[in-house]
Amino acid sequence: MDIKTIEKINKVTRKSMSNYTKFSLALLFVAFVFIYSYAFHGNIENNTFLIIGAVFGAYMAMNIGANDVANNVGPAVGSKALTMMWAIVIAAICEAGGAFIAGGEVVKTIKNGIIDPALITNPEIFIWAMTAALLSAAIWLNFATAVGAPVSTTHSIVGGVMGAGIAAAGFSIVNWGTMGKIVSSWIISPVLGGVIAAGFLFFIKRNIMFKEDMVSAAKTFVPYLIALMSWAFSTYLILKGLKQLIHLNFLQASLIGIVIAVIVFIFAKSIILKNSAKLSNSRASVNSLFNIPLVFAAALLSFAHGANDVANAIGPLAAINDAIMNAGISSKVGIPFWVMAVGAIGIAVGLALYGPKLIQTVGSEITELDQVRAFSIAMAAAFTVIVASQLGLPVSSTHIAVGGVFGVGFLREYLDSSESAYISRARKRFKKDKKELDAYEKELHTLEAIDKKTKANYQKIVALHRLIDEKIESAREAKKNFKEAKSIKYVKRDAIKKIVAAWIITVPAAACLSAAVFFMIKGIMV
Repeated sequence: MDIKTIEKINKVTRKSMSNYTKFSLALLFVAFVFIYSYAFHGNIENNTFLIIGAVFGAYMAMNIGANDVANNVGPAVGSKALTMMWAIVIAAICEAGGAFIAGGEVVKTIKNGIIDPALITNPEIFIWAMTAALLSAAIWLNFATAVGAPVSTTHSIVGGVMGAGIAAAGFSIVNWGTMGKIVSSWIISPVLGGVIAAGFLFFIKRNIMFKEDMVSAAKTFVPYLIALMSWAFSTYLILKGLKQLIHLNFLQASLIGIVIAVIVFIFAKSIILKNSAKLSNSRASVNSLFNIPLVFAAALLSFAHGANDVANAIGPLAAINDAIMNAGISSKVGIPFWVMAVGAIGIAVGLALYGPKLIQTVGSEITELDQVRAFSIAMAAAFTVIVASQLGLPVSSTHIAVGGVFGVGFLREYLDSSESAYISRARKRFKKDKKELDAYEKELHTLEAIDKKTKANYQKIVALHRLIDEKIESAREAKKNFKEAKSIKYVKRDAIKKIVAAWIITVPAAACLSAAVFFMIKGIMV
């Protein structure tokens, strides 16, 4: 998908649903949450902040849908394995399903233990802090979505909780060791995601795409790649997406994943062999083999995201609800169904209304993707989480996915600049054309100096002029095509700068904003 195609999509989107309509629908959802929370909690003492928290929670959930879900479906859309409409439908269903089915009943209200709630003894101050954290994280996500920067929801929440905690009880409340791990994830996540995605892409290129008989190579390797993907996603889903329903260690999850992978391998091998006669020996034909795996990858990533991240994102709302209901502060609380529904439905609404912008950013505005590259990114997402969880390394799913996009883009740059046979042939052809052009011009100059009037020389002079014009035009066309090819393949540097800058400032920006909101609430209430 190129820039012109993206602009066409934007025009169609603006025609089909204006910004005013999107805002109205979003406001309608927030109004519904307000009415529900007021109707069912109107008789509870000190219910004002619960109602406010529910509204902020709805706003936060929509921003998660608009920003964070793009990482799960963006590569599939960018590679054209999925249309934008079906990506939104699949992601919305799977995100909500993951939240409702496997979201769990208990969540740490203080994300990753970044602050010690025991240092806040007054429940009202704790409620103010969680309200500030929720609102600031949502505002930051809204801003990041507006500028087209995919950022980590978890880091936004972490920054919000940290800033409000510092404002409420001072710097001693922060667990700086945990914050150090979070900072390290800014480097670990994208680097691991990029390296693993580039590794898979290089393997596929070397063993399939660079072979003379690509169909034969695909029949050999693609079933194994799909089986490996099945193992990775099965293990990933059991460890991360279904951890609230079933408690299995890595070895147990891996064994179940191997059984699933063997079954998938048998089916994939049979289908590919059956359809091999219809395949042409081309990149497009081989790419088409990865369409269905990419659809499943987008669905499974969305389900795992809904199960694993929704509860954490609405943790502050659950904390507010618990503090008001029990007039106390807990490090872990139960999540009522209505709170989970706010998160799950809000994500679906935000994704449907505002998700396409970030889906386009991840899928096509950083680098050009096809099915093989998108498959490599999906594999990187699953493998990086598995590897990091076993090594105890903190990672961000957003940073992994975007790092994977960077990885495949930079690998293509490296291959194009150092190993491409096309570039080598183009250089040789240019040198040959230049040598012939010099010879023609020299001969032309000699003939014109000797005799311009004889018929034989005149015809030869005309022929030489024609040859020279053709060579010049050929050189110009080759130069133009070469530049266009390189510009399409390169990772866009402006996108890198914008996204990396957003990653770095997410925690401090959300923290500063949260502290400001906390002091504003405190000033109003005291």
